[in-house]
Amino acid sequence: MGSRFLAPARPRVLAHRGLATDAPENTLLAFERALAAGATHLETDVQQSSDGHPLISHDPVVSTAGQAVRLDTLPLAEVQRIDLGQGQTLPTLAEALAAFPDALFNIDIKAPAAAEGVAAVVRDAGATDRVLLTSFSDATRLRALALLPGVASSPGVSRLRLAVPAVRARWQAGVRRAVRGCVAVQVPERTRALRIVTPAFIRAMHDARVEVHVWTVNDPGDMARLLDWGVDGLVTDRCDLAVEVIASRS
Repeated sequence: MGSRFLAPARPRVLAHRGLATDAPENTLLAFERALAAGATHLETDVQQSSDGHPLISHDPVVSTAGQAVRLDTLPLAEVQRIDLGQGQTLPTLAEALAAFPDALFNIDIKAPAAAEGVAAVVRDAGATDRVLLTSFSDATRLRALALLPGVASSPGVSRLRLAVPAVRARWQAGVRRAVRGCVAVQVPERTRALRIVTPAFIRAMHDARVEVHVWTVNDPGDMARLLDWGVDGLVTDRCDLAVEVIASRS
């Protein structure tokens, strides 16, 4: 079975940690509200508990009982006692995939130790065809990919560091090499003084047959400009606004 991750019509709206305007981010409630607002994909992050359970959380440290504690020092039973408000706790990746069995998930593996666990959870959930796996670390990403043949992926930092100068040098063979095996590149519009996303960058990625998803875009004017340039997806904290912008253009 091929991946369904890119099946929805473009442009894609990737809800960054769900929709957290009135819900704790990266929770089942935030994901539910993102889907209700019209997001096409749920973007999320994975850490890992001390007993090996992949957890939905951007940060490796959480505050509990007034103290900052690393998630990888807590067993799942203790993690699930952390109150995030509105009746929400830190869900496991398995719980999130089960709670939204038709949703498409963009999963950023934050904890290197979680690579194998993420792959096992995705496989056991029968979700290989509806997730994209990525990580800032290409080594982490590739360890997970090796266990999930056919899963969609986007490159990590080391690959992007090859792709960006290749675009600037108009070296299309180098661009293709940097994004080989990926279905999309997921990048900020700029990082520090370096502009990454330009019309030329988008054309080069499209010529390499990968999509361009830009993060984290929350201003409707920026959304419209990037869509005019031809980006394929907006990774946003305000999926509700992105849906409105796209609807106004159609």
